[in-house]
Amino acid sequence: MPKVRLDGMLSEFVRRRTVESEATSVDGLIDELEGDFPRLRHRLRDETRTLRPFVRVYVNGQDIATLRGAQTPLAAGDSVEILHSIQGG
Repeated sequence: MPKVRLDGMLSEFVRRRTVESEATSVDGLIDELEGDFPRLRHRLRDETRTLRPFVRVYVNGQDIATLRGAQTPLAAGDSVEILHSIQGG
């Protein structure tokens, strides 16, 4: 079961810093998070279900952009970090 760590900004919407998931891919994980925590909807992905440019996801320390993107597979024991960077001027 993958363990998911959310940064401080995102944890405000789920009221915890870590969760466990049954998902087998990053896309499935985000589906699960948005289903379990509706306040996360539209914070991680846009209307086309594409990760927002300021959201970074790491699986076992590797940016999914260097792996298979949202289709990156997840396995039991994997560590996932989701970071939401601050933007502004």
